Amino acid sequence: MAISRRLLNEDEHVVVSTRTHVKALLWPAVVLILIAGVAGYATSFTGRAGKAQPLLVAIIWAIAFVAACIWVLRAFFSWLTTTYTITNRRLITRTGILNRRGHDIPVPRISDVAYEHGLVDRLLGCGTLVISDASEQGRVRLHDIPHVERVHLELSELLFSHTDHHERGWGERRIDDGT
Repeated sequence: MAISRRLLNEDEHVVVSTRTHVKALLWPAVVLILIAGVAGYATSFTGRAGKAQPLLVAIIWAIAFVAACIWVLRAFFSWLTTTYTITNRRLITRTGILNRRGHDIPVPRISDVAYEHGLVDRLLGCGTLVISDASEQGRVRLHDIPHVERVHLELSELLFSHTDHHERGWGERRIDDGT
């Protein structure tokens, strides 16, 4: 799940690495059960088809397989390949199997971090992380983040430590002109 070491810069380390909460697979699981139930029910009506029964059963289950691939496997692979990584320098989002998409936000550009979670999210221990940055998009919403309060705290700590460094002049070169 963690991002590859070769994708990190020198002196950069991972603070938090996660993917979307398994809650994202709840509806695909329900859909899978419904597909199997409908296919099983439809198969029960093929008993009077005579010699065509094996063909009808194969067609019904082939349609069920295609429907499962479209609505269930796609959601599963999306969940499996989406990762959120916070390093000491940036927030990294990566998603996709064949067509990878990524987005990086440098920590110094983040202006606000908030989280939201409703009753179901609280019961399952996840929530939405809302990150405001100094870009044109303004906000990035990361849905169904596990342990969102802990991730929020870690990111806030990074922001405050980065702000403290810059306010104190750490990381900046000071030239003493002797005056």
